[in-house]
Amino acid sequence: MKRITLPCLYPILDAACFQNTTQLYEFADDLVSAGVIMLQYRNKSGNARHMLEHARELKRRVGGRARLIMNDRADLCLAACLDGVHVGQDDLSPDGVRGIIGPDLWVGLSTHNPEQLAQGDKTSADYLAIGPVFATSSKEKPDPVIGLEGVRRARALTRKPLVAIGGITRQNAKSVLDAGADSVAVISDLLTDPRKSAEEFFRVLR
Repeated sequence: MKRITLPCLYPILDAACFQNTTQLYEFADDLVSAGVIMLQYRNKSGNARHMLEHARELKRRVGGRARLIMNDRADLCLAACLDGVHVGQDDLSPDGVRGIIGPDLWVGLSTHNPEQLAQGDKTSADYLAIGPVFATSSKEKPDPVIGLEGVRRARALTRKPLVAIGGITRQNAKSVLDAGADSVAVISDLLTDPRKSAEEFFRVLR
């Protein structure tokens, strides 16, 4: 299986955080202008037609400068010519996604405990996410917080690239990488002045 290299900062564009699509697109532009090279588009409540429109516009705006990952929807990833799919525990399996998108695009999998991560390590997922590391407000019913010790334990269970997610800020991000994560996924702490916030993350993480 191919080995991929993740960037240290992995922003998530959660449609629920924006009042309109203009804000969503400007947010993506600002992040990429700050040096972000990988983004995930997540929309848990939109219909497929609107999600495809958003994905295609994101591809048009930043696709030449950043890798774009579609949350959940392998079909929309292909239709919008994005670069990969990220799935959760209740979505299509990584191997099921792989069967749809083929060997070249990236597949990521969210996990929340050692058992899920060990199982994910056996799949064709290119990278695994673990979390929530800290308390988070981006999900209505988050899984139990795993802390830095959970990140360390996850690192010991897989050689796949590891993304940490959940409550990660500029203040705690370095400790998460020090615990063994290759990348931090961030939503909330990038929303205010995204370009400046991303640049500050890079100063902390590099």
